[in-house]
Amino acid sequence: MHNECVNCFLAQSDKLLTKYRIRDKLANDIMLRFRLFVDDHKNNNLLAPEASSLLHRLMKKASGIDDLYKKEKKEYNTLLLSLEEEIREIINISENPFQTALRYALAGNIIDFGPPRQFDIYKALSSAVTKEPTIDHSRLLLEALENASTVLYLGDNAGEIVLDKLFIETIRHPNLYFAVRGGNIINDVTTKDANTVGMTNIAKVISNGYCAPSTMVDRCSEAFRKIYHEADLIISKGQGNLEGLIDESNKSIFFLLMIKCKVMAELTGAKEGDAIILYNQKMSLPKREKKG
Repeated sequence: MHNECVNCFLAQSDKLLTKYRIRDKLANDIMLRFRLFVDDHKNNNLLAPEASSLLHRLMKKASGIDDLYKKEKKEYNTLLLSLEEEIREIINISENPFQTALRYALAGNIIDFGPPRQFDIYKALSSAVTKEPTIDHSRLLLEALENASTVLYLGDNAGEIVLDKLFIETIRHPNLYFAVRGGNIINDVTTKDANTVGMTNIAKVISNGYCAPSTMVDRCSEAFRKIYHEADLIISKGQGNLEGLIDESNKSIFFLLMIKCKVMAELTGAKEGDAIILYNQKMSLPKREKKG
């Protein structure tokens, strides 16, 4: 795992320790266990989402709270639902509803309480339509959607899911699955969020069966893996899903995300703040060396 990721987790943990007033020995114990875990696995291709999963398990146990970002998730689901009709109208009257809905879905990816950085959802939404993706494989995505029998859409964050819903409405695919996390982790979407925003009305909502801010196929449930392997097109939202699926070259995957850190900027060749629509079959990404 990259040192930048470790620093990000330390900043994230400081916020949670302060938020839930976890102090002194207990706080020190959490940080010690986390650092030891990272050190023990540093030569075994430890993924940032796996480290995040451990950190949040420790925080949940210490605080006695299962959903550490419950307030933030509710706030952003409510906010985006209040803007839903206005954005839907913009999409519907636009010259290219597919591209417009896609741009809004990309803009929504800015909602993330994992990285220790501020974000402005209003600014992101106001510039959504005019913000040009640095890597833009959207035409290939449209072609793939027209030819796909089964589509698997991997969700990312609460609030953002409302914009995903508007994009999925525009896609109008008859056999589309929307995947959520297997448990509460950061502000990532769960079945509860999907129900709250009405995603269940337009897509087949499934859980990936694993509580991490990513999709790591070998850790997911058998039911999820079955759909994953059957799908001939996968739409993957966010940095976490990219990190978990970067080596899945045998699947047709479109990564939709905003670049939020130097690590992902170096990985994709984009810059921090850029939006990208990246087709894994058309652009080479570095493979992780397998270590025993």
